[in-house]
Amino acid sequence: MSARGAEQPRFPRLPRTARPHDGTGAGERRAFPRLALAALCGAYAVGALLGWGSPAVALFMGDFGLSAAAFAAAGSCVHYARIHPDTPFRPAWTLFGISSAMAGLGNGIWGWYEVVLGEPVPSPSAADFCFLLFAPPAIVGLLVLAKRPVTRAGWTRLVLDAWLVGGSLLTLSWSLALDHPSYWRGESLSLVALSLAYPLMDIVLISMVLALHFRRSSAHRSAVNTVIGALALTVLCDALFTSPLLRESYTSGQILDAGWFAGSLLLAYAPWVGCREGDGSRHAPLRPAVRPPAPGNGAVAGSLAALAPYLAAAVCTLGILYNVRDGGAIDPVVLLTGCTVVLALVVRQGIMLLENIRLTQELAQKENHFRSLVQGSSDVIMIASPAGMLRYVSPAAAGVYGREPDKLVGSELASLIHPEDLGRVLHEVRRFLATPPREEPSTRIECRIRHASDRWLNVESTVNRYQGGLIFNSRDVTERVRLQAQLQHNASHDPLTDLPNRSLFTERVHQALGGRRRGDARAGHTAVLYIDLDGFKAVNDTIGHQAGDELLIQAARRLREAVRAGDTAARLGGDEFAALIVGDGKCDRAEREYRVLEIAERLRTTLSRPYRVEGGEARVAASIGVAFAEPGVTPAVLMRHADLAMYRAKQAGKNRVELYASQPQAEAVRRAELTTDRLRGVLAESEFALLHQPVVELSSGKITSVAAQARRRSARGVLFPPGGPQPAPQARPVPPARYGPQPPHVPTAADARGGDGGDAGRWLLRRAVEQAAERHHAGYRVPVSVRLDACRLTDRSTTPATVEALLSRHGLPPDALVVELADTDPRVSLDELELWVTALRRIGVGITLDGFGGAHSGLAALRRLPADALRLDRALVDGVVDSPRVRKITSGLLRIADDLGMLSVADGVDLPEQAATLRALGCTHAQGAAFSKPLDEHRLRRALARGSYPVSGEEQHFPGVGRSVVVAGSLPAHRSGPAAHGPVAHPPLRSNSETSVPPT
Repeated sequence: MSARGAEQPRFPRLPRTARPHDGTGAGERRAFPRLALAALCGAYAVGALLGWGSPAVALFMGDFGLSAAAFAAAGSCVHYARIHPDTPFRPAWTLFGISSAMAGLGNGIWGWYEVVLGEPVPSPSAADFCFLLFAPPAIVGLLVLAKRPVTRAGWTRLVLDAWLVGGSLLTLSWSLALDHPSYWRGESLSLVALSLAYPLMDIVLISMVLALHFRRSSAHRSAVNTVIGALALTVLCDALFTSPLLRESYTSGQILDAGWFAGSLLLAYAPWVGCREGDGSRHAPLRPAVRPPAPGNGAVAGSLAALAPYLAAAVCTLGILYNVRDGGAIDPVVLLTGCTVVLALVVRQGIMLLENIRLTQELAQKENHFRSLVQGSSDVIMIASPAGMLRYVSPAAAGVYGREPDKLVGSELASLIHPEDLGRVLHEVRRFLATPPREEPSTRIECRIRHASDRWLNVESTVNRYQGGLIFNSRDVTERVRLQAQLQHNASHDPLTDLPNRSLFTERVHQALGGRRRGDARAGHTAVLYIDLDGFKAVNDTIGHQAGDELLIQAARRLREAVRAGDTAARLGGDEFAALIVGDGKCDRAEREYRVLEIAERLRTTLSRPYRVEGGEARVAASIGVAFAEPGVTPAVLMRHADLAMYRAKQAGKNRVELYASQPQAEAVRRAELTTDRLRGVLAESEFALLHQPVVELSSGKITSVAAQARRRSARGVLFPPGGPQPAPQARPVPPARYGPQPPHVPTAADARGGDGGDAGRWLLRRAVEQAAERHHAGYRVPVSVRLDACRLTDRSTTPATVEALLSRHGLPPDALVVELADTDPRVSLDELELWVTALRRIGVGITLDGFGGAHSGLAALRRLPADALRLDRALVDGVVDSPRVRKITSGLLRIADDLGMLSVADGVDLPEQAATLRALGCTHAQGAAFSKPLDEHRLRRALARGSYPVSGEEQHFPGVGRSVVVAGSLPAHRSGPAAHGPVAHPPLRSNSETSVPPT
């Protein structure tokens, strides 16, 4: 690996076979320096063999040629270290540059004597000291390149290995050359010492070269190999030069100089070899910085490294045997060196033994640790072969799958997977195995696994590769899948009747009309039936709400049984139902209308039969409106047409079926416009009053916030409650404006609450902020919540900027305002609504999801909208005490809110039993008549001054309530005033009121 690769690890080199930019031109550019290097070395060797043509040229090339090559190596190494300051091997290249400079200086001095002065080189001379200084920087540089040990034992082993190699070479060299009589004959002590210094330095250097070869780092492999080759060639030439046979006949310019020349050029090329090989790496994708070794290379290198000490001892033994080959006495130097080599080998073996014992203990400890983790894990861990055969199964399989692990080992994994999931699992496994591990280290698979009791478990598995096979880390998620399915079902179905709600019904209508765009003739014959129960309010008022709920359940059952399997029956809310009759395209339009009207008449007759409720008999009728799909009609328009037809049926006397006709639509539009004008006039004349209902923390009774509510005011100043009598003839409330023009209705408090009128919603927001600011400045610092219709939020009538400006104008902190997001039509863009809510959250305004668990709530809003609280719908609160099914649904919703870190607020808590049940289920806050009715500003401030309401164990009288309420107690509640004739069972509850006939 090149030095450039260490400097820029983000752009590692690809293997040569996988480089996308490894073209012919790039290969030629990388091969050119090598060819040039080989050509220079070959030319020098040829010149040395031919004697360079003359003795003078031979002396010049043997002295100054070697000096130039050495200085070139010094300049190359120093220059590379200077332009790459971040490389970890920068000190090594600097030291190699100094070493080469010493060699170049020594050759230059040698040439000065022989070429310039024309006289023999004195011995010793300055050139000898320069040559001696070549080895120390090179030795230190090799230490820098070597892979450093991390423990004391590792350092000790490295020193012993170096001495084993060095001592063995010293023994062999002393026996072969240094002990030769001609080597020491007639020499002075200084010359002997100088002569000994050369081989000893070379021995140390070759020892470091060999040690580095077995301990080199995996990074910069090409550069390190080149350095090893260059220094090994240099040491070999030095060893030949010190031989008495070659030293006596050596002259400058001979073939021996070609080895030194080639060693200097290799050292000059060493720092750049990696860079030239990695030219194309900056264009390559990210891959591991270290090239994977070839198969078997690691084992061979490890074997050689393990045998190196024994090979060194064998070399030392050969040197000793050669020294005593003639039966003479052994040389003291050889004896001393051999003894130290043997001692080093014994010490090294002892260190290796201690390390092996320590590693064995650590391995056993880690094995026990991981075995405990695997056996104690609740997840099932399985190892499968590439063929799908189970090799290992953890003990957790007995508890999760009901099967003994030993019986599963050897079986096929495919035999446990559900047949419907097997194809998908095999496809995912094949795709995972075909993907490179660095791109996808693991994958996740969900499937069904057979339990020992023949039931199916939903299992989620994390899959990893393992020795050519796969590891499956599996956990049982059956309960989670069941809860998700139940929540999805609850989000799209009515909690009382279990029929599809408005959201799902609208989706089914959209799917039925979608076939027409593909040329399906059945879509043109699709019909929607709107059904309203006549007389249902009387059932609620006379028999009670429990009987009304039972009647609705029976009506839903009759409706479900009366429609065909491919049709859809739904409850839209209150006493309103709907049915989608899908066309078959087998008959003409007239016959189709006849059949649909026949179905509608059959439904009317079925729904009008007596109902058995509360041990008695109740009778209601059914008014049904029918609308057929026309070219270009949308689901909203088709449903509005059916709704208008149902109004006509009620106007014509109820208990009948009416087919939608477009003629009366203009009159309906006119009436709707008159209604809108009247609503604006009501707002302008201030016919609405603003009340606030405290929101109580169930654990402590503390008032944490107040909910703003609007009430209609009569001409005499009387405030009308929601759903109560109005100063105008009773009229059926108009569905939201998003369903198009509707028959008129008298504006009620619900309109002013922000659910149906944009002006009313803006009035409510403005007045609530004004009064909240006044209370805030007076010291009553509780947040106020305002209910806004999500459909109005996305039509640009109320933007986060206007809300922020309103808060700033009145000096109210953003966290003192909470926006309750009302139920939305499914066609409202969640993307746009998410941006709107996120902007409010960024300002600091709180967000509450209102009516969750009602007819129109959905998991999509909970998943995408960043809300702070979740408000339970009154429909859930009304049945939380008596209905186990509603109680389970409420518990699940509260658990979701708690897991998401959201508060929960129960709306319409009118009974102490409801408050106690909700608190036991985990609800955090509540509002309703069980604590306080909506209060005017004066009574509200008195309540805020008190700060809390009792939540258990005592009877409490509340201002403005007009009766006493026992919270979580057993005493009955009493009315006050002239009408107080005795205890009542509970305060008035909101009813599923009958839809009244609009005025003519």
